[in-house]
Amino acid sequence: MTTLTIQVPDFLEENHNDTVRFLAAKLYESGKLSLGQAAEMLSLTKPEFAEILAEYGVNYINYSFDDVMADVARISKV
Repeated sequence: MTTLTIQVPDFLEENHNDTVRFLAAKLYESGKLSLGQAAEMLSLTKPEFAEILAEYGVNYINYSFDDVMADVARISKV
């Protein structure tokens, strides 16, 4: 991993751990990080990271409606 330095408002630094957890959760949600990568970013295990996702409104199973519909269409062809 590499270190990234960003400027944030002072109040976000006061809640540093929460800010980093939020960023990891949202990067996971957007598909930019895998579950393992996001967990590593926070020095957590995958199960530990999965437990905090709900705190940030992120689903553990990152499966979009479009993905579900595509799978239904593929299954229907069989």
